[in-house]
Amino acid sequence: MARLPSAERRRQLTEAAIRAMARDGVPRTTTRSIAAEAGVSLSVFHYCFDSKQELIESVITTITGHYVTVVKEALRPRASLEETVRAGFQAYWEHVRAHPDEHMLTYELTQYALRQPGFEHLARRQYELYAETYLELIDQLRQTMGLRLRVPAPVLARYLAAMTDGLTLNYLVLGDDDAWSGILDTVTAHIAGLVCEP
Repeated sequence: MARLPSAERRRQLTEAAIRAMARDGVPRTTTRSIAAEAGVSLSVFHYCFDSKQELIESVITTITGHYVTVVKEALRPRASLEETVRAGFQAYWEHVRAHPDEHMLTYELTQYALRQPGFEHLARRQYELYAETYLELIDQLRQTMGLRLRVPAPVLARYLAAMTDGLTLNYLVLGDDDAWSGILDTVTAHIAGLVCEP
């Protein structure tokens, strides 16, 4: 087994944990099964992560990073604010449709953390991370397009996090791909109404 830098090994184990948890469920995923998924020894896992809490936080952060990367790339300024916002939502939505198990895992992680004594702070951290992520995306748009907001940025960020959280869960439960273009158009028009162009 090749020696990898610690950060790279942690990344490898986190991605293995995401695959294992999405396939087997959070409670049934063990450190041994994660190590096997990554093709490393159990001692390597324990060298990289001090606790299951630390691993779960890394999983939450990594999954969020997966879709934030595609949304950031899509949020380049377009002909209008609505087109720009719609492109960001579309990029997120395509990620949900391409990786439903990964998004379903985020809800399972929340429930697991809330029910597991001593893990509650991870659920709170997960949702704080969502709001922080939206705040970063809002700031990106404000800088590139010179936008002014009709509501405070932290309020808009929390609102976007809550809205996409609900929409994602709704899609995971109901599916119905045909309905989502109209839903995203409605959401886009609503969010654009909370922003003033320069």
